[in-house]
Amino acid sequence: MADVIRAVTAGPLPVRVTGYDGSAIGPADSGITLAIRTERGLSYLLTAPGDLGMARAYVSGDLALEGVHPGDPYEALRVFKDELRVRPPALAEGLALVRGLGWERLLPPPAPPQEALPRWKRVVGGLRHSRTRDSSAISHHYDVSNAFYEKVLGPSMTYTCAVYRSPDDTLEEAQASKYDLVAGKLALRPGMRLLDVGCGWGGMVRHAAREYGVKALGVTLSRAQAQWAQAAIEREGLTGLAEVRHMDYRDAPHEQFDAVSSIGLTEHIGVRNYPAYFGFLADRLRPEGRLLNHCITRADNRAPHRSGAFIDRYVFPDGELAGPGRVISEIHDVGLEVHHEENLRQHYALTLAAWCRNLVEHWDFCVGEVGSGTARVWGLYMAGSRLAFERNGIQLHQVVATRNGPDGVNGYPLRPDWLA
Repeated sequence: MADVIRAVTAGPLPVRVTGYDGSAIGPADSGITLAIRTERGLSYLLTAPGDLGMARAYVSGDLALEGVHPGDPYEALRVFKDELRVRPPALAEGLALVRGLGWERLLPPPAPPQEALPRWKRVVGGLRHSRTRDSSAISHHYDVSNAFYEKVLGPSMTYTCAVYRSPDDTLEEAQASKYDLVAGKLALRPGMRLLDVGCGWGGMVRHAAREYGVKALGVTLSRAQAQWAQAAIEREGLTGLAEVRHMDYRDAPHEQFDAVSSIGLTEHIGVRNYPAYFGFLADRLRPEGRLLNHCITRADNRAPHRSGAFIDRYVFPDGELAGPGRVISEIHDVGLEVHHEENLRQHYALTLAAWCRNLVEHWDFCVGEVGSGTARVWGLYMAGSRLAFERNGIQLHQVVATRNGPDGVNGYPLRPDWLA
């Protein structure tokens, strides 16, 4: 095993690596150890080089990160990104290694049960971003366990970027600030009607109804989310003002609302569907109504839209991200007028750090609820995403736009009213 690691890395190792055969390489005092515990783990690494093989071995427990908590392996990921240099071995060197390990190591083991089908096999569930396939993708990620999400997300049950006035804010304070920011950008007032598409557990719907007297309707493709949200609405005495329905956003009522919010849905619909998506949102706005679109983006408009193998197989099947310029252009191209854009990238890094702390604190409960493999997926995904936001690999943009009335009348003030 030490020979394998030496063959695929260059320079000094920043961590200790141990093998199931008893061999080891790297500094014994590094503080972080990458332990390849089984032959199956090695086969995962050899048959799917890169993040997919690493994820399979880690999720299955065949590979372990010692020195960090599985609920927050951030420090290990940072060291790997900054200090680990990987190189492909020469052909002759690779063949000699495989002969020594045994050719059977090149037979791919079955993937862990947490892994979604590869893209090419998902066609049996419908074309990409068809209604049935979107429903399956949403269920894969969001119908894990409401009890699990309660521990990780905290009392707000909000699975989107919070807004921190200070790094010392609690997660709950920051999530309330985010909802207030959205409400301010939409100029919500008592008696207005809000449509929140991809509403999750109804956080924005409940906040708008409770704090602003708005009649709010949320829609989500996750049945578990809708059930939890409706129970929360009843528990908080918001029945009659707030409602969450289990439905595709494309089936939302053909009515015009005073405001529309989309907080974390754009990532799921597919970039080629942006024109239809933003056109749908525009149609649901009354003249002079406002739209707020809140979504993760690439850092530029040249990066690939599709996610990497780990995110696609274990986290967001069929998820796609575009650059902020693409998002703004598509909103303009359906006839809406963009007035304001804000990048909350650093806020998402803080949000993910808080979610990881929650996962660490409630690790035993979460493992009991969803299993150790799924819990490890979440720790790895959130810590890795935090690093990506910190390093400007991905961003989070809020865009405010209006549906203009005749002669360009938009109802928008000369200066942003939520900043007054």
